[in-house]
Amino acid sequence: MKPLITLIITGLAYGGAETQLVNLATRLKKRGWDVHVVSMLPPQAFAEELAEAGIPLATLNMRRGVPDPRAVFRLVKILRQWRPDIVHSHMVHANLLARIARMFYKVPVVISTAHNINEGGRLREVAYRLTDFLADLTTNVSQAAVSRYIQVGAAPKNKIIFIPNGIDTCRFQFKQKDRLRLRDEFQLTGKFVWLAVGRFEEAKDYPNLLRALKKVVPKRDGVVLLIAGQGTLFEDIKGMAYSLDLDEKIRFLGVRRDIPELMSAADAYVMSSAWEGLPMVLLEAAACELPIVATDVGGNGEIVLDGFNGYLVPPRNPEALASAMLKMMSLSENERGAMGRAGREHIEANYSLDHVVDRWEDLYRDLLRKKGVSRSR
Repeated sequence: MKPLITLIITGLAYGGAETQLVNLATRLKKRGWDVHVVSMLPPQAFAEELAEAGIPLATLNMRRGVPDPRAVFRLVKILRQWRPDIVHSHMVHANLLARIARMFYKVPVVISTAHNINEGGRLREVAYRLTDFLADLTTNVSQAAVSRYIQVGAAPKNKIIFIPNGIDTCRFQFKQKDRLRLRDEFQLTGKFVWLAVGRFEEAKDYPNLLRALKKVVPKRDGVVLLIAGQGTLFEDIKGMAYSLDLDEKIRFLGVRRDIPELMSAADAYVMSSAWEGLPMVLLEAAACELPIVATDVGGNGEIVLDGFNGYLVPPRNPEALASAMLKMMSLSENERGAMGRAGREHIEANYSLDHVVDRWEDLYRDLLRKKGVSRSR
């Protein structure tokens, strides 16, 4: 058995960062690493998947939006019990908590992974800077985010690197049988189907998408937008769709477990985010050979190569988003298919899950070697 890794995350729900952590945990476990997981909030998802993989899961039972200093000591108690060689935290709250816990329990290696170009404002960036000495390394999921963290002083240049999210390209691939089945189930024959997947939160800027769709609908018949996800703004966005007279053009699907199948059923993917890190859902859409229209924020431009496998537009600009959507719809099916295949090739070459996990393993070994940790369990 290889050294023990404890992965810590703010919460476990059906989001991109959470999916990435679970994918990393289960793949490392298969490769022989001893992996444990801590969720600050009570888990809402993935508990069964981790249990089936034989990965212990603990929670600090914190409440969202309620600071609780006692969580530091709960985490320290867990770390003393598990005695990890590496603590690898994900997302801002878990990153800061893991660093503070190191003051009370001396973990050999602490890695902090940020999953966004903006994790919530200047105070959090200052907190990163002040606690940097408690981490061995910070990583971020896009090169654009790494550059910004250095620029604003959240991390020094010599202690932050780029490691992207990884995608399971076997699970996420186009399947004609799924396309035919779901288009029949949703009665989408003859429709141009846009798909958006993501939480109903401010960062995703669904109002931008709805305003863009309002401009698209009068110019193209048969447009349908499928949106999969849930979140605090769900009812607000549904109300906005009704007020814009778009309720018959949008299907709100809620939380779905068949995202690869939905991507096979769609004709194109659209992302209207105001800010991002390196969104998993864009990797998934590209792997499923969907041409993409996305806002040029965070690492989106590292996935969507403008004019190659999709189009990039400025954020918070529904006119530009609508124009790019219409441009995509004006292409022939063969042209969109070529874009989709180009996107798939780009993902396979740069973002496959096995390739990314290889990079994490190399990093873990290198940091352990530098700390003189060589024991295995």
